[in-house]
Amino acid sequence: MKKILIVGNWKMNKTPSETEAFLKALLPIDFPSVESVICPPFTALVIAQQHLRYSGFLLGAQNMNAHDSGAFTGEISPLMLRELNVSYVILGHSERRTLFAEKDEDIRLKLISALEHGLIPILCVGETLEEREKGLTEEVITKQVHAALRDVPCPSSLVIAYEPVWAIGTGKTATSAEAEEVHTKIHTLLQGLYGMQSAFIRILYGGSMNPQNAEALLQEKHIDGGLIGGASLKAESFRELLTIAQRLS
Repeated sequence: MKKILIVGNWKMNKTPSETEAFLKALLPIDFPSVESVICPPFTALVIAQQHLRYSGFLLGAQNMNAHDSGAFTGEISPLMLRELNVSYVILGHSERRTLFAEKDEDIRLKLISALEHGLIPILCVGETLEEREKGLTEEVITKQVHAALRDVPCPSSLVIAYEPVWAIGTGKTATSAEAEEVHTKIHTLLQGLYGMQSAFIRILYGGSMNPQNAEALLQEKHIDGGLIGGASLKAESFRELLTIAQRLS
């Protein structure tokens, strides 16, 4: 059985001092059956690493450049992340795709670089409301998964996060059954690419999971955890989510 993975993606929220205050409010807690990750902004990685070092939590980053170094002003390399003991890195988030025009090939190169440097990539895929209403969900997901994993040998440490873009900050919500339907399709895609080896790849739900819907979502067969946005910004709600995950483990 896969260990439930809960990843808090803070996006562009929390200064270093706010990060310290959050972690002091959250820790110590002990959820041994859940793998827990916090992905703060780059400016808060150092302070987060200091507080998380002996906590049982792992540290993640929200993005990275595919290159080790060079003339890429404003970018962060995998070597920089590794030196801070970062374990996970989010790649291809819907906001990176839509707001910063990241293409499938950009994401593929980042994913390959992350794996080469011992980072665990969290590959985000998902459809917009317009694509969903046109019945293109499966086509979009298939394209994104195949494009990111083209010529990539089976990475047992890979994580996929399904982001229904239409259900994030729009007031619309995906039911656990709707989420499971897409997770099942992703599971089938991974089986087609990697066969039995795909059984180790966890698929997270990234569509506004919170303490109110987490239990129903996490009970679905192919939902292995959550990529948490807003609910990870408050210690109380994040602790509640982890408590639910621990109970279901």
